[in-house]
Amino acid sequence: MADLQDDIPRTTEVGEDDGLPDDPFRLPPGDLPAGDVPEGEVSAGDLLERARALLAGHPVADGYSGLPWALRHLPGYDLQLGEAAVDTDLPRMRAGHVGALFWSLHLPEGPVGERPVAATLEQLDLVRSVVETHPEGLRLVRTAGQVIDARNRGRVAVLLGPAHGAALDGSLAVLRVLHALGLRVLTLAGTAWAGESGLTRFGEEVVREMNRLGVLADVTGAGPATVQRTLALSKTPVLCTRSAARALRPHPANLSDDLLAALGGAKGLCMVPLTAEQTGPAVPDVADHLDHVRDVAGPECVGLSGTYDSGAVHPRELADASRYPHLIAELLRRGWSETELSLLTWGNVQRVLRSADFTARAAQHRREAPTLRIGDLDPDAP
Repeated sequence: MADLQDDIPRTTEVGEDDGLPDDPFRLPPGDLPAGDVPEGEVSAGDLLERARALLAGHPVADGYSGLPWALRHLPGYDLQLGEAAVDTDLPRMRAGHVGALFWSLHLPEGPVGERPVAATLEQLDLVRSVVETHPEGLRLVRTAGQVIDARNRGRVAVLLGPAHGAALDGSLAVLRVLHALGLRVLTLAGTAWAGESGLTRFGEEVVREMNRLGVLADVTGAGPATVQRTLALSKTPVLCTRSAARALRPHPANLSDDLLAALGGAKGLCMVPLTAEQTGPAVPDVADHLDHVRDVAGPECVGLSGTYDSGAVHPRELADASRYPHLIAELLRRGWSETELSLLTWGNVQRVLRSADFTARAAQHRREAPTLRIGDLDPDAP
């Protein structure tokens, strides 16, 4: 097991030193004594127990984890027993009832990002190594059925992606290789073929080939024109792996109500990040965004994105992967039904994965694998 690393920055949560109580539902001193709950109201402890019971049947499918990059900088680690240098390990995932994780293959800025294909393959290799060294707790999966099987066997399902679109190096052949190695999600934003003016001709071919392979498109951070065109073109649901409601917080990665409604109409999935920058400093702020996305896009189009181990600052009481029950308890307090919550945590991700798998099987009988490079369709691309 890794020694504790003093020089590795820990992801923090807002106000972690401000003297707030550990439990966001705990009454402050001077309020009602323990056990004295007004008639007709449910106690905070009861809500938390209900949340844990619901999550036991419908665990969290977390849309974004930066764990691979965080582990890359540790000299050693043991996720099975627990690892203090990161936000995510197996004990905390069990406490948080996490059943599946999308492990990001995103690249940082700097020299590594200048060699995107090799760096993405190195990230992928690291993920495989981590899973292989924790066989009792983790399982690398590709399909919705394999996610269910991993859960039934007591493993956390690990799905590869999102990776950055730059990792394709302008080649559909590279996309196919990454898919063959297990890639399930690709982020379109920040590429030469998915800019502010929308998808180029090559970008459209990327989306079509992703549909044929079963790779999901992530439009987090993309301009409205790219989001709209991707929604219109894709035959499978489109993801926003880290987007909240811009109407509540004007972050560039958050979605306007028009885009949320379009995403809902296309049966896509907006995965709300648990970051203070995008959603706010406390559990109720995150819940406000979840309420808003549910109301605008629909309960079948909202999910969760922990965004742990990504360097982000998290809201109070959502500092690591063990804290999901506290968020679900807040949603129960607000009147979310168990059906809505089961979709939020687990069902919506399963729907999206099943849809992508089904579409890919059908498309592979109709469409040959194209061998295009970006210069074939976008001659002015860099």
